[in-house]
Amino acid sequence: MATTIKDVAREAGVSVATVSRVMNGHAAVTPETRERIQRIAKELRFTPSSAARSLITRRTHTVGALLPDLHGEFFSELIRGIDVAARARGLHLLVSSSHGSTAEASAALRAMHGRVDGLLLMSPHMDPAVISGSLPPGMPAVIMNSGVDNTLHTTFRVDNFGGAQAMVHHLASVGHRSIAFIAGPEDNHEAQERLRGYRSALAQALPGTPELVLPGDFTDASGERAGHELLALSQRPSAVFAGNDMMALGCLAVMTQRGLSVPQDIALAGFDDIPICRYVHPPLTTVRVPIVELGALALAELASTIEVPDRPPSGTRLLRAELVVRQSSLRPG
Repeated sequence: MATTIKDVAREAGVSVATVSRVMNGHAAVTPETRERIQRIAKELRFTPSSAARSLITRRTHTVGALLPDLHGEFFSELIRGIDVAARARGLHLLVSSSHGSTAEASAALRAMHGRVDGLLLMSPHMDPAVISGSLPPGMPAVIMNSGVDNTLHTTFRVDNFGGAQAMVHHLASVGHRSIAFIAGPEDNHEAQERLRGYRSALAQALPGTPELVLPGDFTDASGERAGHELLALSQRPSAVFAGNDMMALGCLAVMTQRGLSVPQDIALAGFDDIPICRYVHPPLTTVRVPIVELGALALAELASTIEVPDRPPSGTRLLRAELVVRQSSLRPG
């Protein structure tokens, strides 16, 4: 039979409550008693029950993350940043997706009730009504990359607007006068900010130049569709700026299949700087989002809020997006 906390208490000559205090890290135990209990617990191969510990501490030592999707390198890198930071603090990670649905976002949040000590939220559906209606009162939460203005929770945002502006100015500076943009999902805050940055910079860098916006949904398939549309135009743009790297890679595949050379025939750029961008041919010019850092910072903020529930939220923190110039956007010949 497995060793119980009563066995450890009997062997150490102390109460069950004293053993419990040692196992849960409470300070109200003398160093000598703590050392004796820990030694006996090790000798008896006693492993505290996580369920019992949770009942005592009211902690699960688990945090939840609700993301718009779990597919693709962006979310893989984001989860990696969250997970590394969580493990460094002895926390487990429970991940779910809203799958583009307000109802599913709410259902996922309710499913985490009682299972997590706090939540990281990234979803285009995280409006104040959904948050207040789906989170238990007092549940620590941190918002990531949302357009929600919520004074109750710390928010981390990437400067998508500034990053898109920087890309358009770069393309204009190397000689491009016709720049198309492949947009992301219409209800996605990040996609909206990147489109706004494209339009703003186009008006600044190339006043009077008409915009050329094609629909997309952040998938490589939508990038392929946009690539076919672009190549069917009678007057093709000299550069294409995709709202994320996956769409840029889908567009690149179409260009390659159709015998076009990038950037000699048409320049191409993306957004996010997922790892594969530096290895495709040609290497992709993009806007680097600190994806891993975003996850790690959000987790660190959440962990601090869990430890000190009454600490005020830190407001909105904006992370810089950095232009990364590679071969795919060289000056046209």
